[in-house]
Amino acid sequence: MKILVLADVESTYIWDHFNPEAFADIDLVISCGDLKASYLSFIVTMINAPLLYVHGNHDTNYLANPPLGCDCIDDKVVTVKGLRILGLGGSYRYKPGPFQYTEDEMKKRVKNLRRKVEKLGGIDLLVTHSPSLGMYETTDLPHRGFEVFNSVLEDYKPSYLLHGHVHMNYSHKIKRQQQIMQTTAINAYQYYIFEFEPNGFEFKKKSRFISFFHSK
Repeated sequence: MKILVLADVESTYIWDHFNPEAFADIDLVISCGDLKASYLSFIVTMINAPLLYVHGNHDTNYLANPPLGCDCIDDKVVTVKGLRILGLGGSYRYKPGPFQYTEDEMKKRVKNLRRKVEKLGGIDLLVTHSPSLGMYETTDLPHRGFEVFNSVLEDYKPSYLLHGHVHMNYSHKIKRQQQIMQTTAINAYQYYIFEFEPNGFEFKKKSRFISFFHSK
């Protein structure tokens, strides 16, 4: 399965110079946030594939005018084209407003979805806006990653973590891909196409689950 991921910056190659042949074999499109709703609506019109999205911290306009023809997967566990996908948008809270969360708030969001994940037997994709804690050397609060994402990766070992928020032009040290435990993390900045390859992990529910979501 070929997947197109997007985040943060609209691509002029896609929006202004769209080439149908270049995207003819795309099976699934996923937005990791901070893109204009009209841009996503354009893409889902031009590419014959489902478009899923989570909110970025700058997507407040989606509240009144969400992207047409696209499916929001924030706070959901969905199965699309055989892939089990968990969506958790938003950034670390740095000011009042929607789509921003403290670590405890993000833990509660994950906790609320745990049973659905386990009922499906795990997940193949974790789709977020922010990265997990420790992926990058960012020290500012808005770009801090979430610690609970690492717990999700450790427990369910999805094949891929797809995220945005940390622009690749911030630093030459920011990589498109990196490995976190058994998961391949992909920075969806602007756009990127990859072929989904399962990591072979099969989730087995523990007889007695020890929650990592309790407050310290």
